[in-house]
Amino acid sequence: MPQSLSHPAPASRNLSRGRQYYALTKPRVVQLIVFCAAIGMLLAVPGLPEWQPALAAVVGIWLVAAAAAAFNCLVEQRIDAKMARTAWRPTARGQLTSPQALAFSALLCAAGSVLLYAWVNPLTMWLTLATFVAYAVVYTVVLKPLTPQNIVIGGASGAMPPVLGWAAMRGDLGIEAWLLFLIIFLWTPPHFWALALYRTEDYRRSGLPMLPVTHGAELTRLHVLLYTLVLFAGALLPFVVGMSGWIYLAAAVALSGWFVALAWRLWRRYSDALARRTFRFSILYLALLFAALLVDHYLSRLIV
Repeated sequence: MPQSLSHPAPASRNLSRGRQYYALTKPRVVQLIVFCAAIGMLLAVPGLPEWQPALAAVVGIWLVAAAAAAFNCLVEQRIDAKMARTAWRPTARGQLTSPQALAFSALLCAAGSVLLYAWVNPLTMWLTLATFVAYAVVYTVVLKPLTPQNIVIGGASGAMPPVLGWAAMRGDLGIEAWLLFLIIFLWTPPHFWALALYRTEDYRRSGLPMLPVTHGAELTRLHVLLYTLVLFAGALLPFVVGMSGWIYLAAAVALSGWFVALAWRLWRRYSDALARRTFRFSILYLALLFAALLVDHYLSRLIV
């Protein structure tokens, strides 16, 4: 589950205890996760999904995603304290102790899992729990400090939300759900590496083996460009398999083309400002691409 949308809170040292716990959930990150899961839910059915299981799925996925974020803050509190963009977090500042963060994460995870099992279906619960383990343990504890390809391998957990949403409504996993997974999986490396390029010194201080630190900025910029090209192809697959129509295709070509253009400029004429712009556009890209898929899903039925 991606964490790169977090931003420093200027008044973090004055947060109340309740807001400190809330900050551990990385609200902006979780909002994107829930948005992608909701897209999966809406695309899984011809019309609107039944509101009760859909609401339960949204809340359950939010709770488990928030639990994973809190666990991430717990594990990385020393690393967070060394990085400007994360030093404000309550665990990094020592405002919340490790037992408090662990208990909070466990409570959220348990509540979300029970809700998904009882009100949605067991498949969604197990998939969501597996995503928690993949992100909180496999990615955060094992991969992130071990290899500069951590983002690529660990991106699988961050790509799961639309699959969870699909499973919540259908009780199975269709090829359409895995195409949504593939798009996010391919999107994750250029998204994170654009951030890492203008935060290289932060990552160097933290000791994490991010690609710009271990292999340099030039190779990282090339990787960003190559992944945006592969992402362009991946974004066309929903149209190719008949999952979407011309509305989505037009949006996918325009958005992916602009992403590639930014990556090309980043490779040829690097600046921190351009890397920051590319990172911010990557967030907008994913939101607009999935929104276009959703618009196409409903408008194409009205036209027919």
